[in-house]
Amino acid sequence: MSTCPSKPPPIVAVVGPTAVGKSRLALALAESRDGEIINADALQAYRGFDLGTAKPTPDERRRVPHHLLDVLDPTERYSAGEFARRARAAIADIHARCRLPIVVGGSGLYFKALFAGISPIPRATPAVRASLRRRLAAEGLPALVADLERLDPPTAARLSAGDTQRILRALEVALTSGRPLSAWIASQPFGERALSAFRVGLTLPRNILYDRIAGRVLRMVELGWVEEVSALLQRGLSPDLPPFQAIGYRQIARHVAGEWTLERAIDETVRATRRFAKRQWTWFRKEPELTWFDATDLDGGIFEVQNHLERSGLGRVDAETQH
Repeated sequence: MSTCPSKPPPIVAVVGPTAVGKSRLALALAESRDGEIINADALQAYRGFDLGTAKPTPDERRRVPHHLLDVLDPTERYSAGEFARRARAAIADIHARCRLPIVVGGSGLYFKALFAGISPIPRATPAVRASLRRRLAAEGLPALVADLERLDPPTAARLSAGDTQRILRALEVALTSGRPLSAWIASQPFGERALSAFRVGLTLPRNILYDRIAGRVLRMVELGWVEEVSALLQRGLSPDLPPFQAIGYRQIARHVAGEWTLERAIDETVRATRRFAKRQWTWFRKEPELTWFDATDLDGGIFEVQNHLERSGLGRVDAETQH
């Protein structure tokens, strides 16, 4: 029988670049520590976008409760602030049942919004939004990227050059408010209570990580990623919707539309994912509270994380909550 401590269990955060093994680590921690997993991947929140987001399998979701998966329709927008609101509610729910919340994902911005808070970001005026859409149609995305590099260099460096939705959003914020999106993100809102957590990160030598990325993309295609994208488009979903801006989905959508060969779509996806992983590492390596573990031998890395948490005072379930 489990006993609930006088104060709620802590929170564990698992971060790192894509394809490094975060999901396997989170699952192992949840099973050994009576935990539940909170998804901090924006694309896994969308229904129907499964293979290309490496969404947990049905078996994994049966083994451990998962939160913030399949909570959005493809037409809905997701933001760091909305994620933080939902994640804090999930944490409170998990704590109320005396279980351990484990937040896992690769978005530094989402983790910042959850644990430190960010200022509410203003909405764009219809006139600014319409103007940017006209410019996108007339001049193309590179012209807007150049504007973002001038108005908000940190955000331009963080975003993929092909991420139309987020580039437009960053320009909307800068032009509407007169203040770059990066400045809003850096500002913690008044009264926002910071959350403490055990923060662990997985890392790999770059060449090994890049090989894993290439292998994972190929496996996703073999499992039916092209068919998944084709089915989504056949439902009448526009390739301009937010989840289609995800790496891989926009490339494969171009293949399904007959614009690219499958080989090109795969190559472009691998290259874009490698660039994304580099940006993730750039963000997380600046976080002072993270403890890093090498995932070259992932089983060994998971073992080291387990030992680290025990030394830090977060024991296993059978040691602390059973009697």
